[in-house]
Amino acid sequence: MTNINDFGKQVKVKLIELEKPQTWLENEIKQRTGLFVDSGYLYKIFTGQRNAPKIVEAIKTILEMD
Repeated sequence: MTNINDFGKQVKVKLIELEKPQTWLENEIKQRTGLFVDSGYLYKIFTGQRNAPKIVEAIKTILEMD
């Protein structure tokens, strides 16, 4: 099993703080980018298995992260 990277941990903490499920984030990303995103795809981003700059930027914008 691959470990979640720092970015993934920051996203998870932010979702907890906002009291929002990951599915909410997936839907927000889809609406803003038009790109397909599901839990498996986010897992790959959060573990560093996938590089997706547009999705990462969308996440940062949605969650108001630096």
